[in-house]
Formats: sequence, C-alpha cells, structure tokens
Amino acid sequence: MIPLFTAQPSGKNMEDATSSNPQSLGFTDKLKSWLSWSWTYICAVWFAMVLTMIYVLRSPLKLQDTLTSASVFLNTLTPKFYVALTGTSSLISGLILIFEWWYFRKYGTSFIEQVSVSHLRPLLGGVESSTTTGLFSSVNGEAEPRPSVSECKVWRNPLNLFRGAEYSRYTWVTGKEPLTYYDMNLSAQDHQTFFTGDTQQLKLEDTVMQKAWRERNPQARIRAAYQAIEMNHECAAAYVLLAEEEATTITEAERLFKQALRSAGKDINLLVYIKRRLAMCARKLGRIKEAVKMMRDLMKEFPLLGMLNIHENLLEALLELQAYADVQAVLAKYDDISLPKSATICYTSALLKARAVSDKFSPEAASRRGLSTAEMNAVEAIHRAVEFNPHVPKYLLEMKSLILPPEHILKRGDSEAVAYAFFHLQHWKRAEGALNLLHCTWEGTFRIIPYPLEKGHLFYPYPGCTETADRELLPSFHEVSVYPKKELPFFILFTAGLCSFTAMLAMLTHQFPELMGVFAKAFFSTLFAPLGFFADKMESFMPSSFWHQLTRI
Repeated sequence: MIPLFTAQPSGKNMEDATSSNPQSLGFTDKLKSWLSWSWTYICAVWFAMVLTMIYVLRSPLKLQDTLTSASVFLNTLTPKFYVALTGTSSLISGLILIFEWWYFRKYGTSFIEQVSVSHLRPLLGGVESSTTTGLFSSVNGEAEPRPSVSECKVWRNPLNLFRGAEYSRYTWVTGKEPLTYYDMNLSAQDHQTFFTGDTQQLKLEDTVMQKAWRERNPQARIRAAYQAIEMNHECAAAYVLLAEEEATTITEAERLFKQALRSAGKDINLLVYIKRRLAMCARKLGRIKEAVKMMRDLMKEFPLLGMLNIHENLLEALLELQAYADVQAVLAKYDDISLPKSATICYTSALLKARAVSDKFSPEAASRRGLSTAEMNAVEAIHRAVEFNPHVPKYLLEMKSLILPPEHILKRGDSEAVAYAFFHLQHWKRAEGALNLLHCTWEGTFRIIPYPLEKGHLFYPYPGCTETADRELLPSFHEVSVYPKKELPFFILFTAGLCSFTAMLAMLTHQFPELMGVFAKAFFSTLFAPLGFFADKMESFMPSSFWHQLTRI
C-alpha cells in the first residue's frame, strides 16, 4: 500500500556529511566569523584614511574654491527651487511608502529589507546560520533547530468538503474561488499517489485516471473519468472523481461512492478513502449514529492508519450527538504525549473541561473568591489549546469572519484554525457559557509564553513558517491571521517620516521663504561648526605650509 502522506526528509545524513571533516569546517567558520568581526573596523579605518587624504589634498584639489563656488551658486537659487526639491522628495518617498506598505500587507515583509538581506548581507560578510541550536529548546530541554519553511508539513484536512456539492456551490453563489491552485495541486498529487497503486502494473483506465487527476480544468477531469468508465465499468477511481467533483448534492455523491465501493475490490487505499467519505456523507445527511458506527468500524479494521486522522471525524460526530463520555474516551486514547497534536484534540479537550464549569462561571465572582480546581483545570486547558494554535479563538468568538476550509491544513496555522472553527463553532455555542469562559481567559495565554518565542511553554516554539504556507493554502480574499503580530518594518516608518518631513518643509518654504532661508543657514552653520573647529585645530597643529610641502613631495 502506498501511503498518502510522506514524512519530511531527515537531517541526519546532512549532519553526517557536514561532520565528516570537522577541522576544515571549524577553520572555515572561524575565518568567516573573523572576517565578519573585522569588517566594521576595516570600514572605520578606511573612512578615516579617506577623510585624511581629502584634508591633505585640499589645496591641490582646490576644495576651498569649490565650496565657495557652491555656496555662491546655492545662494543665488530662489525659494521656488527649494519648494520643488522638497516637494519632489516628498512625492518620491510617498511612492516608496505606498509600495512598501502594499508589499508588507501582501508578503508580510519589507521589500527593501528583503533585498538588503538577500544581496547586501553576503557582501558584508554576514553569515545566516541554518540552525540556531541553543536558542530554541523543546519541552524536554533538548536543543532543537527552529523550523524552516520546508519543515512545515502540510496535512490533508480530515473533514475536507466535497468539491461538487459544496465548494462549487459557493463559487456559483459568490463568484469567488474557495480553493487555491496550490491546495488543489496537493490534492491531485494525493489522489494520484493514493489511487494508482503500482505504476509498473497500470491498466489503461488507470493511465487515463492518472492524467485526469492532473487536469486543471474540472470539466476535463470529469470527461476523463467517463472515458475511464467506458474502458472499464468497474473503475472505482473514476466513480470517486465523479462523486467528488460532478455530484452537486451529498445524496448524489453518496450514491456514486457506493458504486465505487462495489468496484473497489481489495484495494486497501480505495476502501479506506471510500468508506471514510461514505461516513462523512452519512454525517452531513443527518444519519449521525450510522456515521459514528462506520468510523469506529473503519478504525478497527485499519488500526495502523492513524495518520489519516479518522478520529477527528469521529470526535466531531460524537460532539454532534453530545456523547461527551465517548468523546472523552477518544481523547484519552489520542491526546497522548507521544502522538502529534492538532487543534481538534487540544480545543476539544478544552471544551469538555470548560463545559463542566462554564454554565456557572462569572468573571466577577472568580475575581473575588478565586478559581476553583475545576475552573483552574478549564483555564489551563484553554491556555494549552491557545498555545498550540493561537488563531482559533478569534474565529470561535466571531472576531474574524469564517470562510470555507481548505483541502489541506498546516498544523498550528491559520488554515487549521479555519478548518476547526468551521466545523466546531456550533459545539462551543451549544455548551452554555463556554465561549464566555474562552473570551475571558484566552488572551492570558500570551503572558505565559516566553517572548520572543524562543521557547515554548507546553509545546515546541511556535514555527515561523506558518504565514508563508497559509498564504498559499488560503484564498486571496481571506486576511491571513499572523502570530506573533508583526511590527511595522523600519523602512516603512522611515519612509513615512521622510515623506511627512519633506512635505512639511515644502509647505513652510512656500509660505515663508525668507524665514526658512534664515533657518536653513543657521541650521547648516550649526551642523558644520564641529568640522570647522576640527579643521582649525588641525591647521594650528600642522600649518598648511607643512602640508603644502608634503603634497609637493
């Protein structure tokens, strides 16, 4: 069986390769660090030498005459010139500010800063380490490198919707595409890997279906599925595609999935996928007990497929039945320290503990008497859930508008928060007072987490790659939630200040030309006074005749 998800490549081989010659590696690192350290001092010495040479050669270069001519020229300029100069500077800096702001809103970083880091830092001897061992530690105290973008694994959304019956209907009503090309491309790769099996023994209809999953046009995919059915009426993968994309109702999708189940034979991948989708159809059609039974049977039949996260479908269905004891039993099995966490696991655990105390919870009473043991447990569970995914509360509290969840999610990211809140908001609303307790306590989590986020409290440090991946997974009309909230880059503040300052100078020069001329002369006289004082001291220490003789030599 070909697994649906592949693990990220381990860095062990890379570490072995880099540690094969530790002496040469250590020498290279020392050389780079020495060059980076000495660069500042070399630049300072070079700058001092340039100033000295300019001073020494001031007579042959006739710098005094040049400065005098420049001063005469500047004095002959009218105030209109300075108004035009400052106005043009203000306009250019304003355009740069607009571009920087747009780039920051779209990509989350400053364009000037990005170009500087990418192109100028290597020239200045800066070395960007790929890992920062010692700064980022795991919860057990072991050093752990900060995750890079490639290490942010994207997972299949366990509760992803049906394209034909749900996503397409949203497009028909709003005219907006709820899925990004990147998200759909990941799904195409999943289906290709999951349904084609051994590529060396492909049948003709399997080859057609391989091409069908890669098609960008939905109608082309549907036509290819019908073509595969004409070749073989028992092509289960073709019925799966039609159920996902052509069926416009859940009832029709269920009928096609049942047809696919009859044609699946002993293909484990197809059986697991189809049975899961049939259970989801039953859940959406209101046959919740039947859906729960199908999910339990599927988990018993294929216990090793935990990576498919079928238990998250089961948790949502059990919450709809309000079978809280059964929910707790599932959590006891999957909310284990050795298993990967998810927003569904953490927030469902918090919901159960909040539900036990939320109906009688009052912030005023709690501030007077303190929190009881049960309330403290509920608050700690909320803090744990918020630390794992800090984006969820704004959706549960309806501080941000929800959209249709993507087909893939990034754990701890905004995409996972959207997917969780889309299906579980109704369960939080059903528990009386649970959202009120969440509203009163969720922001307290950020006082517990160390800042900057170099260490986690209960989990690993929050990864810095979630924003980039979420922007690829979520549609462009959705405002991606960013954590921690980024401060405005320096260059945006600098260009804003420069634009405002030059605009103010242009306006003042236009309104009060004589007064601004007097002010400018006084300002520059004060600015260059230290240089004149330094030049006089140099002249008294070494007369110009001495320098003149040196220049002649």
